[in-house]
Amino acid sequence: MSDDVSTQIHEAIESAISENPAILFMKGTPDQPMCGFSARTVAILQSVGAPFAAVNILPDPRIRQELSAISNWPTIPQLFIDGEFVGGCDIVTEMYESGELQTALGVEDANGGEPAPEPAAQEPAPLSIENRL
Repeated sequence: MSDDVSTQIHEAIESAISENPAILFMKGTPDQPMCGFSARTVAILQSVGAPFAAVNILPDPRIRQELSAISNWPTIPQLFIDGEFVGGCDIVTEMYESGELQTALGVEDANGGEPAPEPAAQEPAPLSIENRL
């Protein structure tokens, strides 16, 4: 990857983090998460009711590379609140269950000590047939 492209992606990520009070870098989109960890994190954020921005890291592997350089965290999803890296799915889940996430997002702690919500069941993929004739 050229230094110019790397710098542009890095700056775009930093800009997105600073411009959005809550932003989730994930695999897929909130409407169509592409991994269980991203789906669970979205379910938690949606249950809290605070708005959040989301970035699908799958279309360009350079996004993940630059994001990990910024956060110093290798896995996806990654949540940032008020410009600060919060963590991935496990940390977001723990914060939700303790009420810390709701406080960080500036919403009332409505979970009452309940476990974090599970993601909605995804529709199975349509039947795919591979012809090897």
